[in-house]
Amino acid sequence: MAANVLIVDDSATMRRMIERTLSMSGLSVDEVHEAGNGIQALAQMAEHRIDVVILDINMPVMSGTQLIKRMHDDQQMARIPVVIASTEGSETRIQELMSIGAVGFVRKPFQPEGLRDVLEPILGAGKKTEAVVNENDPDAF
Repeated sequence: MAANVLIVDDSATMRRMIERTLSMSGLSVDEVHEAGNGIQALAQMAEHRIDVVILDINMPVMSGTQLIKRMHDDQQMARIPVVIASTEGSETRIQELMSIGAVGFVRKPFQPEGLRDVLEPILGAGKKTEAVVNENDPDAF
């Protein structure tokens, strides 16, 4: 089953980059939803089935840390895994985020493989299988 992903970042450019990275990652992703802050993210989670949240930490209105805490106040949202995608990455800060409920961390900027490696254990083995045919390969069909 393909996963529905919610990307929460105050930068529209970064949301597009993460969405593009997801499409290049080879993971089986169905719907991608977006939010520019924690309040918008709560609304998206109330409206759609979300399987994983990719979350920035520093945002206006409601930060990533505040969002994680709010998610854990709701029985349904508390079950949704949260992966932090941030430029902020001290070991102390990462441990703090993990202790309040984040299940993964990827430092921006990241390569598609880095995001895939963090999301793959969370989303399971539902990877897309795509055949890449090399036109110069005489055995290609």
